[in-house]
Amino acid sequence: MHPVGTAHYLAVSAALLLIGTVGILVRRNIVILLMSLELILNAANINLVAFSQHLRAVDGQIFAIVVITVAVAEAAVGLGILIALFRNKESVNADDFDLLKW
Repeated sequence: MHPVGTAHYLAVSAALLLIGTVGILVRRNIVILLMSLELILNAANINLVAFSQHLRAVDGQIFAIVVITVAVAEAAVGLGILIALFRNKESVNADDFDLLKW
């Protein structure tokens, strides 16, 4: 049995980044877009923690906690905006919203 190394964490992080990027580029549902963005942020967190463990420093772990805090705030604001837009347009499709166009 081989130990789990930094390369394994980087492979999982790359897979999450790929899934999140494809989700943002392909889907038009705002809820799916927010979930894809969270996947990308979690991929970055896995990288931070993996390299922090590899280098025997806690800086990456502290920064990952900051990123998680920002992601929670982003999700709360994003869902609040989504609820307001849904009440106005009765849709969660990103193509239906042109409220900010001139």
